Amino acid sequence: MTYASSPVPDSPAVENVFLKMLPITAAMFVGFLTMGQALPVLPLHLHYTLDMSPVVVGVVIGMQFAAALLSRAWAGGLADTRGPKRAMVMGLLVASTAGIPYLLSLALIGTPALSVGVLMFGRFLLGCGESLVMTGSLSWGIALVGPRNAGKVMAWVGAAVYGAFAAGAPLGTFIYGRYDFIGIAFTTIVIPLLALGFVAPAAPTAVTATHRMPFYKVLGTVWVPGLGMGLSCVGFGVITTFIALLFAAKNWGSASLAFTSFGAAFIVARIFFAHLLDRGGAKVALVCVLIEVAGLLLIWQANSPIIAYAGAALAGFGYSLAFPGFGVEAVRRAPPQSRGAAMGAFVAFFDIAAGLTGPAAGAIAGAAGVNAVYLAGACAVSLSAFVAAYLMANKPA
Repeated sequence: MTYASSPVPDSPAVENVFLKMLPITAAMFVGFLTMGQALPVLPLHLHYTLDMSPVVVGVVIGMQFAAALLSRAWAGGLADTRGPKRAMVMGLLVASTAGIPYLLSLALIGTPALSVGVLMFGRFLLGCGESLVMTGSLSWGIALVGPRNAGKVMAWVGAAVYGAFAAGAPLGTFIYGRYDFIGIAFTTIVIPLLALGFVAPAAPTAVTATHRMPFYKVLGTVWVPGLGMGLSCVGFGVITTFIALLFAAKNWGSASLAFTSFGAAFIVARIFFAHLLDRGGAKVALVCVLIEVAGLLLIWQANSPIIAYAGAALAGFGYSLAFPGFGVEAVRRAPPQSRGAAMGAFVAFFDIAAGLTGPAAGAIAGAAGVNAVYLAGACAVSLSAFVAAYLMANKPA
């Protein structure tokens, strides 16, 4: 069964969605700098300092997404029963603790396998924190402005997240160049605590007391748009995991501008085209995944860093609205009393895609070179176009 958005009582008139979302988006931007700063430097630390293979690099980075996946059901239930604000606060605290294993791993560099194991535990904690923060922010935003504005909620939350990736990449490169990985470890502890300053004063929303559906039933209502979103996320996964190694292999210098190009294009798309989402999420997703595919193919064939930057920008622009496009379809099919669980179930497909993309792309890179990763990513993302077409033909009741 699918559920259409509730009528006016559940969708209050919103004078300015941006202002109502401001504390949440500000906290998301600051908090996700923690993850953005690690994107260009963690693969280098693993590959060059600890002498790990591309497959191990993919596994370590994918651990964050595996942990987020395992905690989505719990995070969604917590947001529905205890309130999304509590979920966000808990998530930021858990994310802060991830820096402690990062520090401990540096004391074990002489034993690379053990150092990687401790580092993976830090990635696990970061994934659990990210799960709580993301699920809580989406649930909180929809509760504040109503499900009719779900597309705008996802647009602003996503703009904050990927804006943090864009800003975090050069920040991480600077910190790593100046202070090595110990600087990344310390900022991982500090940054999420700074984000708490934005959400702590904000008023929580009322917790719905109605009966909640079991998580597996909620999952059944959103799995189709979730599948489309997961496939579209493969492009994001191959860029964040292997673009730094691609630049290193081609002697193009730092890849931080590729992350910035991706994030900047992502934000531009959200600012100027987010209003289209609530008019037809599947239609927007269909167009945008094709743009993302074009960007990945450009990186695959790139013979200079400029072309790679352009490919990253195209991929970021397309991915920007593909994610919330499928998300709007998920909200329209979800039970209103279990929106936290529905958002957790939907975003779980991102975790699955990101968690599988790292190791799979690492195996492809080891066998056929880093370039081949982007051709494989383009093929995977193109499949999400078929899911978008299916959603267009099968609208919610």
